Amino acid sequence: MGTSGRARRTGSTVVLLLTGALLAGCSSAESVPEPTTGPPTGRVTDPASAPASLLAGACEVGLPDAWRSALHKGELRTPAGERAVLTDTGPGWTAVQLTGAKHRRAALMLGRGAPRTLLTLADPVEHQLLAADFDGRRWAAFAVLEGRTLDSPWSLYVWDATTGKARRLARADRPGPLPQPVVRAGTVHWAQGVGGGRATVYAAPAVGGAARALHTGVMDAPFVAGDLLVWRESGSGSGGSGTRLAAVSLTGAAAPAALPGPLAALRDLRSVVSDGTTWAWVEGEAAPRLMVWRAGDARPVAAVATSPAVDGMDQLRISGRLVTWRTPETSYALDLGSGSYARITPAYGYAQARGGALAVAYSVGNPKTAGSRPVIQVVDADRLPGLAACGRR
Repeated sequence: MGTSGRARRTGSTVVLLLTGALLAGCSSAESVPEPTTGPPTGRVTDPASAPASLLAGACEVGLPDAWRSALHKGELRTPAGERAVLTDTGPGWTAVQLTGAKHRRAALMLGRGAPRTLLTLADPVEHQLLAADFDGRRWAAFAVLEGRTLDSPWSLYVWDATTGKARRLARADRPGPLPQPVVRAGTVHWAQGVGGGRATVYAAPAVGGAARALHTGVMDAPFVAGDLLVWRESGSGSGGSGTRLAAVSLTGAAAPAALPGPLAALRDLRSVVSDGTTWAWVEGEAAPRLMVWRAGDARPVAAVATSPAVDGMDQLRISGRLVTWRTPETSYALDLGSGSYARITPAYGYAQARGGALAVAYSVGNPKTAGSRPVIQVVDADRLPGLAACGRR
């Protein structure tokens, strides 16, 4: 599971908006809304069985005390003397960037264990861990941006848990989508610019061997949706209007694959995310809406369309019944089982749900000043109680 909502690298100089930048500004745990009173009645445990009408026009509710408690208990303990930045999370793992007085490293945390170093970055100031994926067993793939702007070159690495060593798999120095590597069945998938405003989706064996090109076009980074590798592509080749979804199968020979339900006919959607059963995306520019479609639904529904939750909505993630996203001010979670959503981080916080995990990151105090403290919390998303249903706030 992933998203095509990451920024696209262009030839112009752009201010870097990585996860670390999301921690800019003063925030504290007390700025999260007060919890809702009353039981979350009306919630459907299985989001796939929830009627579409439950999601249409979802309401905002407060964050339950049980969520606050679980997040507090789920705070990751990183080594003293290193500042942590959340990069990605998944079932049983969290990828973080750890910066010390004279070093910076990419690291993988398995459960509550100590961070395992993926790579010590060559430049502890300029280089930044951008994205990561782990198959839960042996192979991790991660991307390092080699500069402070989105048009900087980047390198993609693969790490072997059995040896603890990483090797560079690819390097990109042309404009194109920012990397979001995908590791499945011993194969690493990614996209990188090849010139002329186009990018190619590649697949390479993690153990070593030549990469093969799967598709070339004007596209965003691919993401996993069940047994599909999906990306957003410009049908006109202009990179502007007329964008659509395309996919290949992750099984067999990676042949072009059909998209389920109404998804193939959708145009001009962005920040698409899926777990293979539920799909979510942002639709509309002047009046953005969070759209949701689940297998079996007749049509997509507009779940969230109210400011400020939709203002600058980006970086959607999904895990089970939860869809998370961020805005320039904070992050939210939509509960598909209750048809309600809540703000789940303090100001400028970052959140993502993926593969059964919910991770949030924020700073207590201004991270640019002495005395601030970065906080990363990771919990089992499936064990969180449902948000209060609309009408029970």
